[in-house]
Amino acid sequence: MGTRPLLNRRLAGMGTTIFAEMSALAVRTGSINLGQGFPDTDGPREIAEAAADAVLDGRGNQYPPGPGIPELRTAVAEHQQRFHGLTYDPDTEVLVTAGATEAIAAALLALLEPGDEVIAFEPFYDSYAACIAMAGAVRVPLTLRAPTFRPDLDELRALITPRTRLLLINTPHNPTGTVLTAEELRTIAELAVEHDLLVVTDEVYEHLVFGTAVHHPIAALPGMRERTVSISSAGKTFSFTGWKVGWVTAAPALVSAVRTAKQYLTYVSAGPFQYAVAEALRLPDTYFEQFRADLLRKRDLLLDGLTAAGFRAFTPEGTYFITTDITPLGEKDGIEFCRSLPERCGVVAIPNAVFYDDADAGRSLVRFTFCKKDEVLAEAVTRLQRL
Repeated sequence: MGTRPLLNRRLAGMGTTIFAEMSALAVRTGSINLGQGFPDTDGPREIAEAAADAVLDGRGNQYPPGPGIPELRTAVAEHQQRFHGLTYDPDTEVLVTAGATEAIAAALLALLEPGDEVIAFEPFYDSYAACIAMAGAVRVPLTLRAPTFRPDLDELRALITPRTRLLLINTPHNPTGTVLTAEELRTIAELAVEHDLLVVTDEVYEHLVFGTAVHHPIAALPGMRERTVSISSAGKTFSFTGWKVGWVTAAPALVSAVRTAKQYLTYVSAGPFQYAVAEALRLPDTYFEQFRADLLRKRDLLLDGLTAAGFRAFTPEGTYFITTDITPLGEKDGIEFCRSLPERCGVVAIPNAVFYDDADAGRSLVRFTFCKKDEVLAEAVTRLQRL
């Protein structure tokens, strides 16, 4: 094969994701997996039954329409109006994708040219870096720093150059749990308008906000609807992460651009599950309220346990992750810590350093998820006391 590397140089150094590595480590050691963010219980039974009915009735077993089935596109539009006061045409302004991850990939591949700069908050979800690289663009990190993990908006302004094409926003933010305030979003929107920037916003945790935090879609702000690609999915809200049903809402020209790239990725996916998710999006308010309350209780259970075990735990405003600092335990390197943790006490976590370009900013930070059964969290807390 010669001396030329097989892997495209844009993806050099990325390799196997940290989630795959740590989940495999959990299986090999029989550890409790508080690393990868998937629930250990399924979502509402009636929604699972809706998927089964669709399969048995022959709905979606063959290729669904490229943009997604009309029922789901209509339900997504209704959801955006119901929860956020945003009006979208289900025929021209909604696109169904194979989860939010494909939506992000399709958006970045469609909207970026080689050499374009993308400003994103770090730590960033790992697919952001890969998708920006595959598009031939350049990622420019704005670092969220402990203990507050708030964006420095003066720094954001300074990072914008004539080559900046797009802002990649994630709120509620994985892994820090930060939820951008209305004021922060207003400033970001003003910068986007001033510099004529596109915005791609990942809002998959939109229904998982706690306390006084409120999720505000940036697309609702003045001048933003026509320049914003909003992305969400069913996996986190309804605890069916394996179904991989996501969606994009945006102005027609943006949806058309994203669809052009998306059709050459999966083309279509999750046919029967699309019918079930359409029903899920129409569940009553009580479902969303109870779901949030359950996760809040789990958050506090794990938060208290991590603190008691000696971690410095930062209280998240949203998502289902808690970021911790391991230096109070006499540790410095999160990657080494996470690789040794299963043998030390039978728990798996994720080192935040893999989500940073500035490795020092996240070196001692470790992420735990709390989307698990209460008894699993309680056992994990007991095991972590061994530290």
